[in-house]
Amino acid sequence: MLNDRIEAKWIDAFETTFRACKVDASQTAIILSETQSRDLNVHLAELALSRIGVPFYHLKVPTPRNTSPAILRSTGTCVALNGQEKAVAALASVDFIVDLTLEGLMHSPQTQTILKGGARIMNISNEHPDMLERAMPDEDLKDRTLAAARLCRKSTAMTVTSDAGTDLTVDMTGNNTVGIWGWTDKPGTLAHWPGGIIVSFPRSGSVNGRLVFQPGDMNLTFKKYFDDEVIFTLEGDYVTKIEGRGTDARLMRNYLEAFGDREAYATSHVGWGLHKAARYEALTMYDQRDMNATELRAVAGNFLYSTGANEFAGRFTQGHFDLPMMGTTITVDETCVVKDGVLTA
Repeated sequence: MLNDRIEAKWIDAFETTFRACKVDASQTAIILSETQSRDLNVHLAELALSRIGVPFYHLKVPTPRNTSPAILRSTGTCVALNGQEKAVAALASVDFIVDLTLEGLMHSPQTQTILKGGARIMNISNEHPDMLERAMPDEDLKDRTLAAARLCRKSTAMTVTSDAGTDLTVDMTGNNTVGIWGWTDKPGTLAHWPGGIIVSFPRSGSVNGRLVFQPGDMNLTFKKYFDDEVIFTLEGDYVTKIEGRGTDARLMRNYLEAFGDREAYATSHVGWGLHKAARYEALTMYDQRDMNATELRAVAGNFLYSTGANEFAGRFTQGHFDLPMMGTTITVDETCVVKDGVLTA
């Protein structure tokens, strides 16, 4: 259905996003990609930066060998810069980085070094540009995301409940919350497009309770909707039990077991989606090769629970699930931010 060819409207979308990042001809930029990155997006980034007149060069690194026994998809952690110290030094020396790596730099061990140099990282998720075009950010999304981030940063507790039996508590004391609306215009910061997501990284030992996934909830690592009920039991951040009689539970147990790493069962982050233009049905509309499914993380009113790396709790792992749930009620301290899967005012 979708052809990998350049369209003027997609150059426009990339240019609009870069201009929102306040990049101009007085700054320097790097397009960072891997050998397996989506060439179409690389070309669109080159053309958009050229339109603005930004001096840039392209840094391409090999997509590394998968050393994990598990198939890696949607880990949230690019490892292509491991052992690439000179590449990291180059990235830390510029003003603006267009991150087109397969998994993005958000959880990568080199990211803090790069940001400390003052660079800002604009990660463009590995999506077909048709999806990126639909999920353009705007000022309203930025305002709502910032307000939600402020609420989380000063909070002490988050609770998540549902009629299906979800009952999760998160100690938010000292949490690290990131609000991502889809562009970055401040030195030393990172954002990704699509945006419209609040993610809080709790301190170690902060997450306890029960998550009951229902048919229609989403497993974005597998890029599919749940067909069966799956129940997670969480104790001190870790998923200690995965219950369910269907294929979904069996696949999830097998996948996490393959890593042989306890940290793959740990909580990475919790949050919710705010992007009113993000479409819940997108998983049915694109081939899997055309999507990283970041849009689904941003669907307004979903509760996003993720397992895997949490650098703020000192945990690094390639095991990762992003699991947006629909129909939950999310309360931050005394403020209800989502009621039965719908954003509150």
